[in-house]
Amino acid sequence: MLLVLAGSILTFAIVQEATVVEPYEKGAVVIEQKVDSSPVELLTEFRVEPLVEQKFRNIVRQAYDYSCGSAALTTILNFYLGRNLSERQVMEGLLHYGESDRIVARRAFSMLDMKRLVTALGYPSGGFRATIDDLIDLDHPAIVPIHHAGFKHFVVLRTIRDGRVYMADPAVGNLSFTLAQFEEKWDDNVLFIVFPGSDKPLDNLELKEEDLRFVDDQTMTLLALERMPEFYEATARRIQNMLERQKNNPDGSVENTRKQLHYRRN
Repeated sequence: MLLVLAGSILTFAIVQEATVVEPYEKGAVVIEQKVDSSPVELLTEFRVEPLVEQKFRNIVRQAYDYSCGSAALTTILNFYLGRNLSERQVMEGLLHYGESDRIVARRAFSMLDMKRLVTALGYPSGGFRATIDDLIDLDHPAIVPIHHAGFKHFVVLRTIRDGRVYMADPAVGNLSFTLAQFEEKWDDNVLFIVFPGSDKPLDNLELKEEDLRFVDDQTMTLLALERMPEFYEATARRIQNMLERQKNNPDGSVENTRKQLHYRRN
């Protein structure tokens, strides 16, 4: 009897030790779920990522309005060439090896500034003029300048697949355009490539299946406008009418308007 009791206690202690969960990093969300109905609770873990982490996976987010060039280059250096640099370090390198007076005057970095820095780091690189067909055949990520939302902007071109251009944007995260949309935005048909040399590059910027599961809000909105313009116009008119009525409504609170919209929608 004593041997059975001792064996049971030992088994319980081993199982308890095996299921001890180490503390998680601050901000982590952990969901615990039983996997069977046995007396001993076996737990499985799932990591829940915030949306912003999904959008900026393998992208260095630009710290300043004018630093898209340095953030795009840092993204290439870290997630393609395996370096571990901060955007600030890359900015300081660009200022040191680039034309610092012109950088300060235009508040932006150029492809020539990038080339001088990566040459100092020991990587071959080059700026090229290209066509869409060249980009389709490209087997390296590349930094491309675009005109977007009224501004000149640097993004990292990841790949082109099934008529869509997939990019790592230092300002808004992972996104894609149709070929026609990209051609309209592509500035002067130029691109900048940093080659890995003799080192094997990382695959963090290659397009993976999980990337295709995420569609950003901008793309969804654009598709809705293209495919259902009547729906968009009707919705916009309805909201505008509600706002106009709110001005003349004694109980014109935001909460009251929200309730009216909910009632009309249902």
